[in-house]
Formats: sequence, C-alpha cells, structure tokens
Amino acid sequence: MILLVKDKHVIEALGKTQIIIEDGKITSIGEPEIDYCPIFGKYHHIEKISKEDIRKNIEYRIADFGMCTRDRILKMDDMLSVGISEILRSNVELGNIDCVVGACEGAGTVLMTDSDIVQGVGGRVSGLVSTTSIPEIIEELGKDNVLNPETAELNQLKGLKMAVERGYKNIAVTILPGSMVHDLRSFSVSNDVNVYIFVAHTTNTSKDEVEQLFEDADIVTACASKNIIEYAQLKKPYYYGTSVPIYAVSEDGRRLLDARLKHVNKPLSVNEYPQDLSKMSRPLK
Repeated sequence: MILLVKDKHVIEALGKTQIIIEDGKITSIGEPEIDYCPIFGKYHHIEKISKEDIRKNIEYRIADFGMCTRDRILKMDDMLSVGISEILRSNVELGNIDCVVGACEGAGTVLMTDSDIVQGVGGRVSGLVSTTSIPEIIEELGKDNVLNPETAELNQLKGLKMAVERGYKNIAVTILPGSMVHDLRSFSVSNDVNVYIFVAHTTNTSKDEVEQLFEDADIVTACASKNIIEYAQLKKPYYYGTSVPIYAVSEDGRRLLDARLKHVNKPLSVNEYPQDLSKMSRPLK
C-alpha cells in the first residue's frame, strides 16, 4: 500500500516568522518576532517587517527559484559576500571541506560536495523546520546523498554518521540551535576526521544554549539574538560583519572564515569591541 503524504514545508524566515508552504502555495504566515532585519532592509528595502512583506518575499522565492516546489533551482551563485553558505562554498572549493551535511526543503538532511549546490541549498532558504519529499529535488541532489528519501527526515547527527561512513574527512554540518549541537561535537570520530559545526538562525536562543554553542560550535551567526550578541561582548570571539555578525568561536572557525575572506579578496576582520548595536536587527530577542 502506498501512503500519500501531503506536500508541506515549514520554514522560519524574515524575523523568524513561521511560514507554511503546501503544493507551492503559502497556506500560513505567523507573526514576525522582530521588526527590522538588516539583510532584508538592504536588499529588499523593508524597514518594518509586515505579513504582507513576508508574503511578497516568499512568493518571490517560489517564483524565482522554485523554493519548496519540484522546479527548485539547486545550483546558485553567492547571495551575500560573507554568510554561512558562502563560507562553506569557498572552503569546499579550496579543499578545506570535502562534505557539507545540510538541509534542503523537499529532501531533508543531505550530503553535498558540489560548492554551487551548497550555496543554492543554504543561501536562499531560511530555517527549515520540517519538510516532505519532492522526488525531483531528491533526484537532482542524488538519492544516495539524502538521509531518508522517503520521509525527508531532518537529523544532522544521522547525517554526520552517514558522512563519516562514506569516508569523508573534513565534514561541515549546518544546524539550528538545540541540544543536537552538543551531540554533534560529542560524536566520536577517528583522529583523521574533522567536524566543523555551523549554527544559524539563532534568534531567541537562551543564555544556556548560547554558552553551549560557544563551547561546541565553530561558526555561530548573530541573527537577532540578544543573548549571543551580549555573550560575544564578554568573550570577544573573532567575527566578521557589523549588521549581522558571524562569530568564529573556535580556531577552526576563524581559519574557515578567513579562508572565505581571502578567497573573495575581502580584508580580514579588525575585530572591534564593543560592537555597534544600532546597525543590527531590531529588537534583539
């Protein structure tokens, strides 16, 4: 018996607003948690995020590159000069990372080795909460690279195990804040395997979670997280960016961040503290 699963994708975007997309249409838009995001202010001239702004932006993504549909374009150029996906893309091209364990709508957890796919999957879709299988996306990513093609399961720890079993040695994992970050860092690997943890979509992260992230991760984005930005002022990690800082909270993180900066001929960070909060998201949460 074949069970037909409803096409449903839940993401968080534009102020960590929960958005549901079903059969290529927006069926639900929650309440935005912040008023202003510097990225959308710069690229889309949105000064105060509204539900209508969110609807227009998500509809644009669906039309532009087929987000959450069978028409999804997976290979893309850089979106930002320095973001998580851009750092990963450069380091894959430079040979510092040989596999990225990421998450793609329509596929779930996926292993990626093509730098353009790394960028296309991660650069234009915000926090992926849940998803269902889209055969066309899975086919293009490669069915063998998808953790669970039947259910589009999201589980980065299982994805790391899969990458290790495939023989990859320099593995980056992208993940949202949560207890699994510590599970990833605690996962036992041989001495010739390196695991780099990239944490994104951090708005509303608790103080305890932030301290754990700074212990376990390599790269952590600030997003609109009050606790991350305040903790960074105490710990003063190496970072890049003034409006949405990207913190390198380990030496490996700094090496990978600097590799991206050099790759695109950007000056290395001057690492100034205290940071200017007036340029960041509003309000910080």
